[in-house]
Amino acid sequence: MGTIIAQSITTKAATILQDPTHVRWPEAELLEWLNEGQRQIALVRPDASVVIGNITMAQGTKQTLPAGGLRLLDVTRNMGVSGSSPGKAIRLVDREILDTQLPSWHVATAVAAFDHFIFDQRNPRTFFVYPPADSSGAKVESIYSVAPAEVLIGAAITLDDIYEAALLDWICYRAYCKDAEYAGNQDRAGVHMQAFMGALQVKTMVDVGTSPNVTTKGQNANSAGGMR
Repeated sequence: MGTIIAQSITTKAATILQDPTHVRWPEAELLEWLNEGQRQIALVRPDASVVIGNITMAQGTKQTLPAGGLRLLDVTRNMGVSGSSPGKAIRLVDREILDTQLPSWHVATAVAAFDHFIFDQRNPRTFFVYPPADSSGAKVESIYSVAPAEVLIGAAITLDDIYEAALLDWICYRAYCKDAEYAGNQDRAGVHMQAFMGALQVKTMVDVGTSPNVTTKGQNANSAGGMR
């Protein structure tokens, strides 16, 4: 959750657009683009808007994120039926390993504590657990991205404050797209879109380069091996 008030960003955008009194671009319109920009950032950088919480397991192996969840990022540990009893860690495993070593893993004996989870990025709202979940309603602690909540003009932005510049560029991009028929505005829109994407790409590189999971040799210290 950020601390910068939405109006502070829309005011800066109006200054860049040389429309401080909101004659051409009403403040409500700029706010709409700010909220749109937050959603776009969450699309490009799912880690910008995350929830860490329990998910109740449906019976069987196939599981789905709660309403509002966009993409699973990790499943960390068992939390018991109560959701307040931390248990053993849950490790990511490649589905091919299970399919090869345990072809009947989908119909194995159901349990209330799980060893592994399986994720396919082609279907980011769905994941599988092994062993299969029983009917007890056991819970696991998970990290997943959600759509940022819309903000009002006098409220703080949903995303972290570090995304202020990207939001400014998104607002200006949308504003100039609105007036793309005027000379130069299409180019200005392109500049702001490039700056928006560039800021997110730079943050991605910085995050990767400074991650605790990266060793001095640039290797992931948490690389998953086979089943254990």
